[in-house]
Amino acid sequence: MPILEAIILGIVQGLTEFLPVSSTAHLALTPWLVTRLGLANWSDPGLTFDVALHAGTLFAILLYFWRTWIQILRAAFGGKVVRFSETSDNVRDLTPEEERRERKLLWYMIAGTIPAAIAGALLQKHIETTFRAPKLVASMLILVAIIMWLAERMGRFEKPLPQITLGDAMTVGVLQAFAVIPGVSRSGITITGGLFRNFTREAAARFSFLLSTPIIAGAALLKLHHVMKEGLPPGMATGFAVGMVVSAVVGYLTIAWFIRYLQTKTLTVFIVYRILFGILVLLLGYFGHFSG
Repeated sequence: MPILEAIILGIVQGLTEFLPVSSTAHLALTPWLVTRLGLANWSDPGLTFDVALHAGTLFAILLYFWRTWIQILRAAFGGKVVRFSETSDNVRDLTPEEERRERKLLWYMIAGTIPAAIAGALLQKHIETTFRAPKLVASMLILVAIIMWLAERMGRFEKPLPQITLGDAMTVGVLQAFAVIPGVSRSGITITGGLFRNFTREAAARFSFLLSTPIIAGAALLKLHHVMKEGLPPGMATGFAVGMVVSAVVGYLTIAWFIRYLQTKTLTVFIVYRILFGILVLLLGYFGHFSG
């Protein structure tokens, strides 16, 4: 595998896994577009490299939120509860109700993860085949952009993460299940769900990333199991390592930047980008023989 391909795909994965623009669509399009433009002859790197990319982004999210995860686990099992949500709200002490909900956050996340886990297990064959049709990918990019726009218009942006309820977690969790369709974007649809539940943009992003952790981990472990049975293909070891490191570094920086961005900015730029990217995928699908 060319090292340059590993680096570029690692960058694409690190950026698009956490920004609301669909990593699957970008990873499917990038090798095709590079080859089509005559810049290089890249083929689909396959399942093995997909493991490296997911392992990298999993490491990024665990590294960024490691303190938060320790605090969530400690609170869930009866330990000390501290505010670990939005940094901008640290000046106020937790209310008794917020403390109770933070103790339940782990269980809320487990409940919210179940719909996506079921969808992934039931639809695995379609995810790798029929769901990758350019028309469907483009439609999801544009449709979710419209839903994001509605969320921006209708959301009240008033609820910090300590005020989360089981209803909030299940709403976002059910929406996360739709992310098995390429083009939807896990972060895009879950952040949108949080906005519809009146979370602040920062709270919606934080909960989205926390909720995605077990799903990303599960996907990485499942694919790793398949790779371990087959073994690494010849010449893949260096590309595997490079892709994992690059996606981890870029992913970490993307998370940090995006959370700061949402403290003062809207999702408008991503809404516009999704629509334009959806139109591009649609055109390439019809006129460029792009098959996903």
